[in-house]
Amino acid sequence: MVYIFLATGFEEMEALAPTDILRRANVEVKTVGVTGSVVSGSHSVTIKPDLFIDDIKLDQNLDMIVLPGGMPGTLNLEANEKLQKVIDFCSANDKYIAAICAAPSILGHKGLLKGKKATCFPGFEKDLDGAQYVDSLVAADGKIITGKGAGASIEFGLKLAEIMTSPEVANHIKSGLQCK
Repeated sequence: MVYIFLATGFEEMEALAPTDILRRANVEVKTVGVTGSVVSGSHSVTIKPDLFIDDIKLDQNLDMIVLPGGMPGTLNLEANEKLQKVIDFCSANDKYIAAICAAPSILGHKGLLKGKKATCFPGFEKDLDGAQYVDSLVAADGKIITGKGAGASIEFGLKLAEIMTSPEVANHIKSGLQCK
């Protein structure tokens, strides 16, 4: 199971492109409302998440969490105590944690990027405490996957699909999307 967390002010492309790509890969994905049962993105796109954060199960069926960026979405994610517990669970249980744009800063503030290669939206490098910053669209190091920003949403989603399925499945989806 992959949970994609949505908080008011999330970057729509960073949430919806990975959701779409993972579902094309037949991965079980649920969008999770952190700030309500209806969540508005940073560009006023309103989404009704599949679940509310109180409804998720922290168990061995959880494979990956995804934290979209955007402002103030990233700040709203980081301020949520329940989401902090989800991140802690994933870290303690060797689950994948993916974050894009400003959201890798949440992982940096928690010390989860120490010694890891990571990328983020320009200007947030200082928040990647202990990370080895790489200037690429997507960086994957162990169980941590980070993306640069909205323009990296498809590559980010394809990397998540590759991790959850196989390179062949991700390449098939990439071809169907007409990506170079």
